[in-house]
Amino acid sequence: MRGLLALAYKLLVNDRAKFTALIVGLTFSVFLMVQMMSIFAGVLQRASATVVNTGAAVWVMDPAVTTVANTIPMPDYVLDAVRSMNGVKYAVPFYSGGAVVKLASGVYQAVTVIGLDDTSLLGRPPLAAGHIEDIYGDDAVIVVRDVEFSKLNEPALGTTFQINDRRAVVVGLAQVPISSLFGIPTLYTTYSRALEYIPSPRFTLSYILVQPKSAEGISDIKAGVGRLGYRALTADEFVHQITQFYVYQTGLGTNILIMTVISFIVGLSISGQTFYTFILENLERFGALKAIGAKGRDLVYIILFQAFLTSMTGYGLGVGLCAVLIAAAKLRLPDYASTITLLNLALAFVMVLIIAAVSSIVGVRKIVRVQPFDIFRG
Repeated sequence: MRGLLALAYKLLVNDRAKFTALIVGLTFSVFLMVQMMSIFAGVLQRASATVVNTGAAVWVMDPAVTTVANTIPMPDYVLDAVRSMNGVKYAVPFYSGGAVVKLASGVYQAVTVIGLDDTSLLGRPPLAAGHIEDIYGDDAVIVVRDVEFSKLNEPALGTTFQINDRRAVVVGLAQVPISSLFGIPTLYTTYSRALEYIPSPRFTLSYILVQPKSAEGISDIKAGVGRLGYRALTADEFVHQITQFYVYQTGLGTNILIMTVISFIVGLSISGQTFYTFILENLERFGALKAIGAKGRDLVYIILFQAFLTSMTGYGLGVGLCAVLIAAAKLRLPDYASTITLLNLALAFVMVLIIAAVSSIVGVRKIVRVQPFDIFRG
């Protein structure tokens, strides 16, 4: 078998033009598939940034909420009702809204203002500079130091600016695991001060963050919140809901799917056509192998090995090229939303295996019919 595989390898690389065409076609196909899926994964990850960064176990919201950015205020009595439910260890208010910051340079910049519970500060980010206690100071805010940090002219501790014509002082710089999706800087302050910064409607409560006494009590909390006419979701369920929204209720999921399918078809057509041409040009060699005693299954092994080798080579080069280009893009564009996940790699691997299988079938159907007599007669 080792000698058979060595022969298959020599037959494959002997024609460098065909071999190169196979590798380039598969590499380009894998690159496009992984790139499209990585962009989608990056967008979904950042769309759930607030949920992940906050770390709350259960979120209570209006039933019409589809994403964490789509806040629908709730009346304050909902907070009191949730706190009184069995199984709730504690529940705190959470505010998320948009505002406009006027920098010292006179430039205006849109920001997301997150208001944390004044008492517990549940959901506070870890600080890279400053002390969390300073958030209780007059006009104090904490700025998230992420890829959008430069849009606020990279403020240092003590920097002042205006939020909707109200003074704000930077008392801390925070680090968060995931940056926001839409390229908007994020500020943290207390819940009461956030309401002062941003003109609010009659209701001001964006979400209620709940810490259950135990995991078993979450179902009771959901039922109780449902009886109030609102909805409670765990963090994972909320992230899943956000993902479903972007996949099925926006054009993003459809567009990414179409581009991925096109990439798959491109790789399949290139590899299938090139591999079929390769088989036609080597029919005499396969016929000669049959004449000297090679069995049909030996020729099938050769074709399968060649298809598998080219597919895996193209897969590795395509993934590597995608990783290099994503890393290079993030160096120049820090807010570039693209990330390679294990799911992306697994899906691309399955697609490459399908391409290899189809290419093998094209070759196998041709060589199993070849007869030594036809080759030597020609």
